[in-house]
Amino acid sequence: MNALVRRGVARAGIPCLWRGKCFSSGNEPAESNRVTPMLRHLMYKIKSTGPITVAEYMKEVLTNPAKGYYVHHDMLGEKGDFITSPEISQIFGELLGIWFVSEWMTSGKSPAFQLVELGPGRGTLTGDILRVFSQLGSMLKTCDISIHLVEVSQKLSEIQAQALTEEKLPVERDAESLVYMKGVTKSGIPVSWYRDLKDVPKGYSFYLAHEFLDVLPVHKFQKTPQGWREVLVDIDPQVSDKLRFVLAPCATPAEAFIQHDERRDHVEVCPDAGVIIQELSQRIASSGGAALIADYGHDGTKTDTFRGFCGHQLHDVLTAPGTADLTADVDFSYLRRMVQGKVASLGPVEQRTFLKNMGIDVRLKVLLDKADEPSTKRQLLQGYDMLMNPQKMGERFNFFALLPHQRLHGAGQERNACQSKTPASSVAGFDDLVWQ
Repeated sequence: MNALVRRGVARAGIPCLWRGKCFSSGNEPAESNRVTPMLRHLMYKIKSTGPITVAEYMKEVLTNPAKGYYVHHDMLGEKGDFITSPEISQIFGELLGIWFVSEWMTSGKSPAFQLVELGPGRGTLTGDILRVFSQLGSMLKTCDISIHLVEVSQKLSEIQAQALTEEKLPVERDAESLVYMKGVTKSGIPVSWYRDLKDVPKGYSFYLAHEFLDVLPVHKFQKTPQGWREVLVDIDPQVSDKLRFVLAPCATPAEAFIQHDERRDHVEVCPDAGVIIQELSQRIASSGGAALIADYGHDGTKTDTFRGFCGHQLHDVLTAPGTADLTADVDFSYLRRMVQGKVASLGPVEQRTFLKNMGIDVRLKVLLDKADEPSTKRQLLQGYDMLMNPQKMGERFNFFALLPHQRLHGAGQERNACQSKTPASSVAGFDDLVWQ
């Protein structure tokens, strides 16, 4: 628990250094820049086609099928490069499980629902949610529940299957199918794995994206006397086997993503996040359900947030690519625009506010009263502090929700896609938890 948490405690914000027209990633000596297989691949690519966008750089480094960081690494936990909230405390996942049950009840207790998690990590969060479903079995006994996991990493999907599925029932595998793995959870619920959200069957669903959007590729832009210029990744002509940031000499197509009234001088835009939000919005509008998005981010106020993490420490983003996690804070104002009025949006609200509204203090007291060992109590208190402390994850992490318009006040009126409305009926987490 003492290790720095990815995108949380470690993220203090490092100013970018400017060297002429080059956007520098830092002052690391050349000998620290290990020549990784990914670096060789990127240098060959740049030599062949010229400088690449930061978005293309992130996509190659993280999800390249042959050398990608997420495809071939188990990066989670104390031995990995970062720790996520579910790994810190079981309470986090339990409260999210309660959120989905609350929404299911408030929305009319549909006879069936899909729980869809994007980027499920080690399966810890889904496991904690399933435990809540089991504990609230009397409420859910007539509901047909299925689990759908969207995961690009074969290594992580195997870890998820080991954590979630019943050992006596073997997992089915079909690499050529859209559903590349199938199994049954320990509580008897069917679980399926997909590589893309679009492959998940449509239907009444609750969607969960926890620390998922912040690793999607971003385009970076800098305002100059000549107008907006995209930040690109190029080979450093002064140092062998080293990459550097440069500015595009002229306008690039991606500049269309920048708002005409943008006041910041540096902007990061994640088109992939916009596509996912639009897909979720369309699904919820047509089939019902809700989406809960939890991530490090901001409401259109931050500028340069592109960071690398390795061994729980900040890591230069251009050094030894393929060996470290890359991330950029989520711009929730951009997500609101991408909803385009199809559904209602709530948030972002800070994690400590969301969890307090969900009853984290009550749940902590129950677990402390049940704990016999001093070490268990100490671990619970440390986990609570990490989740709630404003200097740790309490203010850096945010929650954002998508719900059908009829769930909120004035469902028949046209909505401003860029502005959240006050709900007529309470929405757990964004207001105090109230069982309907």
